[in-house]
Order: sequence, then C-alpha cells, then structure tokens
Amino acid sequence: MPALAIRGGTPIRTAPWPSWPQHDERELANLTRVLESGNWGGFPSPNVMAGEFAERFAAYHGAKFGICTTGGTTALEVALRAAGLERGDEVLVPALTFYATAFAALIQGFKPVFVDIDPDTWCIDASKIEAAITPDTRAILPVHLGSRMADMDRITEISRARGLKVIEDCAHMHGGFWRGKGAGTLGDIGCFSFQSSKLMTCGEGGIIITNDEALEEQCHGYVNSGRVKTTDRQASEGTLLGWNYRITEFQAAVLLAQLERLPEQVERRNANVARFDERVAQIDGVSTLRHDDRQATRSGYGIILRYDEQAWGGISRDRFARALHAEGIHLYTSFYTPVYKTPLFAWRDAPIEVDYSQTHCPVAERASYHEMIWLPHEVFLGTTKDVDDICDAVEKLRLHIDEISN
Repeated sequence: MPALAIRGGTPIRTAPWPSWPQHDERELANLTRVLESGNWGGFPSPNVMAGEFAERFAAYHGAKFGICTTGGTTALEVALRAAGLERGDEVLVPALTFYATAFAALIQGFKPVFVDIDPDTWCIDASKIEAAITPDTRAILPVHLGSRMADMDRITEISRARGLKVIEDCAHMHGGFWRGKGAGTLGDIGCFSFQSSKLMTCGEGGIIITNDEALEEQCHGYVNSGRVKTTDRQASEGTLLGWNYRITEFQAAVLLAQLERLPEQVERRNANVARFDERVAQIDGVSTLRHDDRQATRSGYGIILRYDEQAWGGISRDRFARALHAEGIHLYTSFYTPVYKTPLFAWRDAPIEVDYSQTHCPVAERASYHEMIWLPHEVFLGTTKDVDDICDAVEKLRLHIDEISN
C-alpha cells in the first residue's frame, strides 16, 4: 500500500493554514472613522491618516521621513526619479526578484543591469557589483529577498566610493533591521510594498522612507502631481513634473492598524522560523538559506526550503514539490524567475534600446529552476505544529523516496 499522498496514501496535513491578510476591530474602527469624516481622498497631501501613518512607519524603521504611494512599484519609480537618474543611466539590480524592480527603472528610460545573486542568501551578490559598474552606472537597487537582507555593509561601501545612489527594495522586509538600522534606512531611499500578500497590507499601496530632506521633498512632489506639500485644498504652484500616486485615507486607516500588529507578527514568525531552521538542518537533501548575523532583527515575506536534486537521486525539484504539495503543504516553486526570463518583463517595448537575450546569471537560474521551494510568510504565523507538519512531510518523502522516483 502506498505511503505518499501523491500515490494515494494519507497526507500529513489536511487542516487549513493560517489565513492572510489578518485583521480585527482596529482596522474596522479606523475605517469607520474615515468613512464618517467624509475626508476620503489623498488630497491635501499628505492627508490626516496618510500623514500619521507615514510618520509612524518611518519612525519604526529609524527614518525621518515617509511618503506614501500607490504601490511598491510606484515607490521605486519615484525613488529612482528623485535620485536624479536620467535617460540611459544604468541601475544595478539583482537577477532574481519580482520584475517590477527592473520595470520601475526601464519604464522611465533607465537601464537595468542584472547582477547575479549570492549563492548563500539569494540577494544581489555584492562581490560582483564592482565588475558590473560602468561610466553610465548611477545607482544600485538591492532587494532584500524573502527573509534575507543584501550585504548592505559592502553595498554602501561601494556606493560611497563610486558616488552611486542606493535605493533599497524592501517589499519583503517590513520590520527587518541590519546592525540595528531599519531596512530602508541603510541606503539613500527605501521602498516598501503593501500589496495584498505582503507582510503589511491595505490591498495595494507602498511607502518611501529616507533621512534626506531634499530627497523627501522631491519624492513628495513626484507623488503629489508635482506639488509641494499642501496644508489646505488650494493647489500650490507646480514645482516639477509628477504623478498622482497618493493613497486614500481608507488605505492609511488599514495600514495604521497593520503597523500596530507588525511587531508581534515578526516575533511569532521568527520563533517559528527558528524551529524550522532547526528541523530542516536534520534532514538530508534540503536546507535553508544562510542567515547573516548582521541582520539583527529577522523578518521576511517568504521562507526558502532549498532543494538539492543530486541528494535526492536526480528527482527534479518540480516532482519533489508536487509530492510535498500532495501532503498538504502550502508552497510555490519558481516563485520568482530571473527577471530577464520573466514574460512580464517586456523589455522589447522599452523606451530605450536594451537587449537581454544573451543575459545569463547561472546562480539565479539554478535557484529558480532547480532549488527554490517558497513557503509563504503566513504559514509561519501559526503554531509549532504547523512548522512540524512541513518538516514531517519532507521526512516522509525522504523515507519513501522510491514512490517519488517511480
């Protein structure tokens, strides 16, 4: 009689996983307050709740200024423009990330240059950055991927020596800290996403944080249709060519409650991730990504179970993942693919001439197509039993490897 669920056996897990997004009476109270106020929109900018949230979120991460935007992608667009980039300037980005990281540059006529990832953390490989710099390079855009942060010590060292701007993509790193400094404050600008699946969410939305007052003024102007800050409903004189990327008061109301919940969620998730790391270390053929002790407070949008095809007798990652999923485990494979291979990254339609047809980043490609098992963050907002179910399922597959290979 088969043991594995994929062969008709009984799955390890049939119970539902922790749901996402999470909410309670705090969101409801804030939304009611906005609804009854009649003050719903994003203008004047920043509006009441949007301004309150931006200030609190920035302070939580140790930044002086916060500017809310309509999304993580628009946050990156604004940050790159505020950093002074011009058409044709190059931006160094990691090969493995969501395509929006590179899209935000390319849509404005800035050229993304892909740098392969660190094999231990899957963030941009800081040791390969200098080789990618050319006379046209103006910025580095590191992404804190999953639950790991890029080597910000080395990145800031290089940027200062070369006169480059650093814009952190922190879409995965709400509440994370590096050497006691909040994610998004280690470079010149940090950009976060509040899309539905992120660690904090209002459905869609984003924020830019910075300690540079000049950059804050530029970012606010670009978000606010080219206007400087407005304290009344009279439109101030336009100062630059900007977008309307303001968020509504309803979004800010939800985010204020989400921010209150963030510290407890980070603590609970990290306790479960520590248990996961401990269990996975005892199982042959799988591992977790290396944790850098400089990441003083861990956080993360996804937890990686790294699969070793050779250690599993050549069984493909996809075949293994199907068997693991059949055991009731919530997972994704190739959650991200190398950006230059992602169909959504329509670089042939770019406003400048680029060609990625010959781009090849072997570490990113191996990670995406052969090693990545992505476990969503909400799985780790439950109990120790949830973590043990994942690991028990992997151990079960290991014990009955013949049923996967046949």
